[in-house]
Amino acid sequence: MNKLSIIIPVYNEENSINILLAQLQQLVSNQVAFEIIVVDGGSTDATVTTVLKNPSVKLVQSLKGRAKQMNTGAEHAKGDVLYFLHSDSYPPQNFDLNIKNEIIKNNKAGCFRMKFDSKHPVLLFSQWFTRVNHMCCRGGDQSLFVEKKLFDTIGQFNESLLIYEDNDIVSRLYAKKQFVVINKTIVTSARKYLQIGVWRLQYVFAMIHLKHKLGHSTESILQYYNTKIIQ
Repeated sequence: MNKLSIIIPVYNEENSINILLAQLQQLVSNQVAFEIIVVDGGSTDATVTTVLKNPSVKLVQSLKGRAKQMNTGAEHAKGDVLYFLHSDSYPPQNFDLNIKNEIIKNNKAGCFRMKFDSKHPVLLFSQWFTRVNHMCCRGGDQSLFVEKKLFDTIGQFNESLLIYEDNDIVSRLYAKKQFVVINKTIVTSARKYLQIGVWRLQYVFAMIHLKHKLGHSTESILQYYNTKIIQ
């Protein structure tokens, strides 16, 4: 691995992106060359201003949509390994070195185990399963590293998906038998679960997994999500 490109899609995340960028400087090992690319999807708050205050970060503008934003970030990436990270998730100490070690072992894609910043019993139960290397235990909050060549080979993120884009690309990586779960923990915010309701959001996500598995259209899944979740 010559360089790691950390790609962070954002939309109106002025508070979380400021904290994450500060944390990343403390979490990298400084033994791996890296770049940070923040891809803004047209924020109307101070997100762009906040990012521009950090001269070491590359800001890229994109149409809104997490899949579109992450693909745009990949297009601007100089690294041979991509690391997609949500703005409210914090990878483990020396995460860059952990990823490099997997690449050296010829593991070309994977994620970290995850835990929430909440002690809610349902979330504690849910996060336990992220240590299992199975497709049904994956989600975008666990982050994703992937060799850029492999990322291009499998067709990048599906931009027609406005939700479930993380699971979709991970399913293609599993099909290639290229996925590993690193035995280190990424911490992600439980704010959405606590705002909407833990049981309610867990149920909605479970139904989305089921609908996707049963072959429901992207439009019907998105409609279901929008009717169940207040944006």
